[in-house]
Amino acid sequence: MKAIIVHGGAGRVVKNIEETRKGIQIALFNGYKLLTSKNDAVMAVVEAVKTMEDNPIFNCGTGSTLNILGEAEMDASLMFISHIGEEPKFGAVAVIKSVKNPILIAQKILEETDHLLLAGEGALRFARKLGFEPYNPVTEERLKQLEEYKQKGDFGYFSKLSNYLRWETVGAVAIDDKGGIAVATSTGGILGKLPGRVGDTAIIGGGTYVSSFGGASATGHGEGIMKLLLTEYATNLMSGYPATYPFLGEHAPAFHGVYNPDLRWNTPLVAYFLPRLFHFHDSIGFQFCRRWVEGCLGSQTQILNPT
Repeated sequence: MKAIIVHGGAGRVVKNIEETRKGIQIALFNGYKLLTSKNDAVMAVVEAVKTMEDNPIFNCGTGSTLNILGEAEMDASLMFISHIGEEPKFGAVAVIKSVKNPILIAQKILEETDHLLLAGEGALRFARKLGFEPYNPVTEERLKQLEEYKQKGDFGYFSKLSNYLRWETVGAVAIDDKGGIAVATSTGGILGKLPGRVGDTAIIGGGTYVSSFGGASATGHGEGIMKLLLTEYATNLMSGYPATYPFLGEHAPAFHGVYNPDLRWNTPLVAYFLPRLFHFHDSIGFQFCRRWVEGCLGSQTQILNPT
C-alpha cells in the first residue's frame, strides 16, 4: 500500500497562503507520481522535497532564510529502510552554500560515501566533484526579511523570532508497496542564525528518522528538537502503540507544548505515522492523523492516500 505526506513547515503563514498551499500540492503530486510509477519511497520523498527547494516560497533551497551575514547555509537529510527489519540508511549535509538542491547532495552522501554527514566547505567540495554547479539560493525577499530583522535591533538569537518565522523546514514521508519507508527533510534554518549553525535537520534522530515502525520529519526550534532526539522518540513510540498515540494523552505535551504551546499555528514536531497506519490498516487512526495535522498546520501539510 502506497502513501505519502508532505509538509511545508511549522512557521506561521501570514501571506502567500494560496501560493504555499499550491506549492505543497505540487510537491505532493510530484512525489506521488514517482511513488506510483517507480514504487520507490526514496525517489518519492526526494522529489517532493526537491520540488519545494525549487520554490522560493519555502525555507529551503532557493528561498532559504539567511544567517546574520546574509548567507544561505542549508541543511538536508535523507533516511530510509527498503523493507521491514532492515538497518536504516542515512545521509545528510549541513551548512552548505551555493547549491540549488541540498537534498540531492544528502542523497549522494548516503549512496556514494561511507559517511553519514558532510558539512560546510567539505560538503561543497564533494558536491562540486559530483557535478553540482554553483548556484545562488539567496532571494530579494529573504534579504529584505533579514534587513528588517536587523533594523528591529533584536538580537536575542531565538527568543523573539516568532514574527519572522513565516516558513520553516520542509519534509516528506512515504511508504511503498515493498515495505520501504523513507523520510527527507530540508531547511535554510532560522533567520539571523550565527554562521556555521547546524540545526536538527542534519541530525539523525533529530529532524529525520526511520525505523521498521514508521518515520518522522521534524520542523520547529532545532535546538530543542536535537536535545530530545524527537523524531527517534516519536518513531520508537510506534513500536508499541497505535500511530495516533503520540498525539494523545500524556505524550502530547512532550511533542506539541515544549517550544510553543499555541498548537493552532506551530508545532515543534511534524511526526508522520502514516507508514505504521497503513502497515496495520488503522484507517480510523489515519483519519485522526489527517484531521489533527490539517487542523494544526493548516495549509502547510498535505496527505495523499489514494488507496
